[in-house]
Amino acid sequence: MYDYLQTVDDGLPVRPAGSWTAEKLDYLDRYIAVFTTSMRKKWDLLNYIDLQAGPGKNLIDQTGEILLGSPLLALTTQYPFGGYYFVEYDKNNAKALENRCSASKLSERVQLIVGDCNQVVETIVNQLKDNEQSSLNLAFLDPEGLELKWSTVARLASIRRMDMIINYPQGGLSRFMPKVYEQAEESAVDAFFGSREWRPIYAKYQVQSSKGLHRELIDLYLGRLQALGYSEVLRDDQVGDEPLMRNSQHNAPLYRLLFASKHTLGKKFWRGVTKRDVYGQRRLFDA
Repeated sequence: MYDYLQTVDDGLPVRPAGSWTAEKLDYLDRYIAVFTTSMRKKWDLLNYIDLQAGPGKNLIDQTGEILLGSPLLALTTQYPFGGYYFVEYDKNNAKALENRCSASKLSERVQLIVGDCNQVVETIVNQLKDNEQSSLNLAFLDPEGLELKWSTVARLASIRRMDMIINYPQGGLSRFMPKVYEQAEESAVDAFFGSREWRPIYAKYQVQSSKGLHRELIDLYLGRLQALGYSEVLRDDQVGDEPLMRNSQHNAPLYRLLFASKHTLGKKFWRGVTKRDVYGQRRLFDA
C-alpha cells in the first residue's frame, strides 16, 4: 500500500502515455504548488476538480518510467486541497485510483465518481455551490480525445471562483474536423466548441494555407470563455502562455494547455509556471 502514492509499479493499472505527458504533468504540478502555497491562508477551502482522472499513474512508453497522474499530484502536493473531486469513466481505472487514494491520509477528502464527466458535472457543481462564497477552485480538464463538451466547461464556470487548465486537443481536432465539418448533424467538434462557429473558420483554411487555423480556433474558444466571465484568459502565445505538446517521434502538434481565471493573480501564477519547460529551459514561442 505504501507504493500506491510513489512513482513505482504497484501492480495496479496504469495509463500508457507518451513522453510529452511528463511535460504536461510538470506544468500542472508546478501550478498546483503555486496555487496552494499562495492561496491556502486566504480562503477557507481550496478544491481540486479532475474530470478525466484516470487510474492515478502513467507509464511512459518510451522509457518505462512511471509518473504520478494528475489526481495523485494534487493529492500529494505539499499544501493539500480541502476537497478533491475525481471523475473517471472506466470502472477499472476508477478502482485503481480509489485504491491509491486510500493510501493517503487525505482520503476522506476525496470524492470519486464513476461516469461520464459531462453527465456528472452537475453533481459536483451543486456540491461546490454549498461553499461557493468561501472557496477557491481549480479544475484540470484533460480529455484523451474530444469527449469534453463545452456545456461541461460552462457549467463549471458558473462557480464564482473557478480557475481552469484545459487541454485543447489540437491533433485530435485536426484529424476529426475534415470528417464532420460538412455534415448537418451535431458532431463531437460542435460539442467541444459549443457551437458551429468553428466550421466557417475551418472552411476558410481549406482554400489557403492551414497555418493559423488553430490560432483562430483557440481564439474562438477563449472568446467563449471570456463571455462566461473569464477576463483573465491568456492569449499571448508569444510568451508561451499556451504550451504546446508535440509527438516525440514526428514533432507533430498534439495539444495545448489553455488557462482561464477570473482574477489577475491566476494569470500571474500561470505565466510564472509556463515561462520554463520541464527541463528548466526558458520556453520559446511555439509556432
